[in-house]
Amino acid sequence: MPREAVAIRHVHFEDLGVLAPLLEARGYHTSYLDVGLDPIDPDEVGRADLVIVLGGPIGVYETDAYPFLDLEREAIGRRLEADDATLGVCLGAQVIADALGANVVPTGRHEIGFSPLELTEVGRSSVLAPLDGVSVLHWHGDQFEIPPGVESLAETPGFPNQAFSIGAGILGLQFHLETDCRKIERWLIGHAHELAAQGIDPNRVRSDAVHYGDPLKRVAFKVVGDWLDGVG
Repeated sequence: MPREAVAIRHVHFEDLGVLAPLLEARGYHTSYLDVGLDPIDPDEVGRADLVIVLGGPIGVYETDAYPFLDLEREAIGRRLEADDATLGVCLGAQVIADALGANVVPTGRHEIGFSPLELTEVGRSSVLAPLDGVSVLHWHGDQFEIPPGVESLAETPGFPNQAFSIGAGILGLQFHLETDCRKIERWLIGHAHELAAQGIDPNRVRSDAVHYGDPLKRVAFKVVGDWLDGVG
C-alpha cells in the first residue's frame, strides 16, 4: 500500500510543484486539502504518513479574518506532539513555529525573488547542506522566530530565520524549494498586486526562474529526498 502524503494548500498555484514526482517516486500517494474549501479534520490530518503545509499570502496571526487558521494550527500541533513527519514551507513553516510557541510577525519588509542562502554551522551538517550559497526563491514579508530549544539552520541578510528542524521528521523552511519554475507565471499573475506594491519587476523574477530553475530543482530533490530518508 502506498503511504499517504497530504498537502495543505492555501492558494491553488502554490502547490507541491517539483516535489510531486519526487513523492510519487518514493511511494507516496498525494492529495490536497484546500484550506477554505475543504474542512480541516485534525484526526484526518493526523492519520497521514506525511503532511506538507504550503505557502500563502496571509499571516498566521490573522485568525479573525481567516478563522480556519486556528483549526489548522490545532491539526499541525497534534502532529508535532506526536513527532509525525511534517514539512512546512513559508506560511507552512510559520504555522509550525506558531504551534510550537514561537512568534510570527510582519516585518514591514519583503524578500521576493531569487537570492542565496547562508547556512549556519548547524545547517551545514543538516539535510540542508547542499543549499549553502544556492539561490532559492523567497516570497515573504512575515518572519518566524526560531522555536524554543531549536537552532536556526539558514539565514539571509534581511531575514535571519530561514529554516529549522526538530528531530528527523519536522522541517520548517521560510523559502520555496517546491516551486516549479517552469510555471512561475502563475506566481507572477497571482501575486501581481504585491509585486507592484513592492516595486519588483516581474521580468527579473521571470528571467531568474529560467536561470536558476533547473539547478534548484536538482538541489530540492537532494534535500527533500535526504529528509524523506531520515523520516523513514
